[in-house]
Amino acid sequence: MEKVDCESGVPRSADLKHFSALPTFAASQAPTAATLTKSTFVLIHGAWFGGWCWQRVADILQLAGHTVFAPTLSGVGERSHLGAMEINLTTHVLDVVNEVRWKDLRNIVLCGHSYGGMVITELADHPKVRHSVYLAAFWPRRGQSTLDLLAEGSMAMTWGVPRDDGSVEITNDFELARDSLCADLDRDRAQEMVSRWVLQSAAALGVPSTAPDRGHPTTYMIAAQESDNCIPVASQEAMSANADEVVRLPAAHMVPLSRPDELAEALRRI
Repeated sequence: MEKVDCESGVPRSADLKHFSALPTFAASQAPTAATLTKSTFVLIHGAWFGGWCWQRVADILQLAGHTVFAPTLSGVGERSHLGAMEINLTTHVLDVVNEVRWKDLRNIVLCGHSYGGMVITELADHPKVRHSVYLAAFWPRRGQSTLDLLAEGSMAMTWGVPRDDGSVEITNDFELARDSLCADLDRDRAQEMVSRWVLQSAAALGVPSTAPDRGHPTTYMIAAQESDNCIPVASQEAMSANADEVVRLPAAHMVPLSRPDELAEALRRI
């Protein structure tokens, strides 16, 4: 994808250097006063979903005095009426850049879940972001797309079904979808989640990342009960090697829905 100017929200071209690998630290250290200061959280959902999946996490963080924004990306959730098949990663990056710009957000902890990791990678050098968090998320190297990462990690994603109209839908096989994405949700809650799935533009999955050099620290949160049919734990471990800190949560892929309390507490410690 073309690089997006973080201040203006306008795509621009740039020559960028590759990530440098940073050491991984244990996640068990006790929080300090600095880690529990009030923050502005911007929470980015994954493909097929919407900002609605962060609601419980946002409520918990707001009750603790933090400011929270969970924008819905173009083409999904309550913005599914904008579901043109040309919507791609660049569109979604602009969604977030403009959220930050027009709401004048600062001191941001930017968290991306699943495909949301592709989006937040493009803001690695954003001056208003103080920390990025990858939650069971794709973390690409420069030039890698979501599809590249799926192939590299031998991620089957058999629950994603391409359509002739340029979109991808989630299978109507409920048991396969539940086992792959949310095995730790009870059946009723999993059914509710399934009812909110929408089509996802296939174009968003094929755009390569520009992966700008990072200008702030990064945490990777591993969903330790992740299915091998989604983003396997081994793939998360490999991607987390570039993080400053690694946290492991006892959850399957849909952590914001199944473990909102544990997730909110982990985010508060950043």
